[in-house]
Amino acid sequence: MDYYTSNNYQSHNVALPERAEQQTAPLGEIKVSHLARRIHGWSWQAFPIGMGTGAVYVTLSGLKEHSTTLTNVETFFYFLNMALFLLNVTTLAIQLLVYPSQALRLVKDPVKGIFVPLVVLSFATIIIGTVKYAVPTGHVHPGFIYALFWVYVTLSVVVCFPMLMVWFNRPHDLTTFTPAWAFLVTDRRPPQMLVGVVAFNVLDVMSPSEERAVGVLLTGYVFQGLGFFMTFFYICIYIIRIMTTGFLDGHQANGAFVACGPPGFTALALMKLGQNAAEILPLHGLVSEQAGQIWYATSVMAGLMLFGLAVFLFVFGILPYWFKVHKHLSEILGCWALTFPNVGWISTIRVLGDIFNLKGFFIWHLIMAVILTVVWAVLFVLTVLAFCKGKIFLAKSEEVIKDSVERKLPLSPHWSHTTFNKEAHNQV
Repeated sequence: MDYYTSNNYQSHNVALPERAEQQTAPLGEIKVSHLARRIHGWSWQAFPIGMGTGAVYVTLSGLKEHSTTLTNVETFFYFLNMALFLLNVTTLAIQLLVYPSQALRLVKDPVKGIFVPLVVLSFATIIIGTVKYAVPTGHVHPGFIYALFWVYVTLSVVVCFPMLMVWFNRPHDLTTFTPAWAFLVTDRRPPQMLVGVVAFNVLDVMSPSEERAVGVLLTGYVFQGLGFFMTFFYICIYIIRIMTTGFLDGHQANGAFVACGPPGFTALALMKLGQNAAEILPLHGLVSEQAGQIWYATSVMAGLMLFGLAVFLFVFGILPYWFKVHKHLSEILGCWALTFPNVGWISTIRVLGDIFNLKGFFIWHLIMAVILTVVWAVLFVLTVLAFCKGKIFLAKSEEVIKDSVERKLPLSPHWSHTTFNKEAHNQV
């Protein structure tokens, strides 16, 4: 030691920066734009807004008294629905490209992931609107509607099975069950079960003498039955759940109205498909005219019973709703379940009025159509208010930064190592 001291040897203190400070310091200075937070915070829960908008014109289109002004109002909702659909699809596509980890997280999320199939259901409402407003005016050819029908069937199957694999790859607690879970098993409930509803709308613009009409008719029956019976199993689980834990509470209270959808839409599809079958099947020599009428009568009888079940489930959900639901703007998206699931049984009221020629059904349908439109208006205003206040579709800056850094680091594997060495060298 004396030798080193006498020869004036000096030691150098090397201050090595801590890696935690190295990484957090730059991140704290990053400013995240409002648009980036919106894109990162967008979710599949946005599609029920478009579905609710579609519910309005689907219901209004069935009114007995129909004026030109009413048709113009329905057309406005139709274009608004398409605009919302394009906005949601575009935003989620950008999210997938810019924040892939967030996009994957949404699909795997046990709550938000069940809304993924609704993109196909929203597409169904656009097809129905196109049949009602674009085909009669000559802007769209019926052949194009026929092609869209098969596109819809394909999408419902393609979306269904990957989501089923994700959903059933993990266990689920039945004490937290809500009817909204049926969105996944039934991608079959919304997409595939609504094939029957889309089918009879497509048949309205096709000639019964076409051979293609038989294919559309049978496909509608097959998928309608598949979707309904799968969701019927879920309705049974729903009844068991509320027997165990009581009525659904909080944001889950909105899910009670989803249970109205399967029997309501199936009742509507059976009656309308039965009406088409009575004309199409005898025309192609597949059954006699008498058998076709029996087929139709059987469809009406089955549909009437399912209609009763749908109305019961609606009343069963609406009675405790106000006392159970959370009244927070941050949970407004769940309230859109008040709209579209009820369209099935409400539209069935009008069909029953036509079948039995009872004026009471037409009045009942008018009242429900007005109520549904008012509910849509209230929900739309509250949703816009929640959006402006940042209660929905707005991620935290830290979440955006984290996903941005995680995406960039793999592209620069030596970034942190090189920076660390430069900092250490400068302090020697």
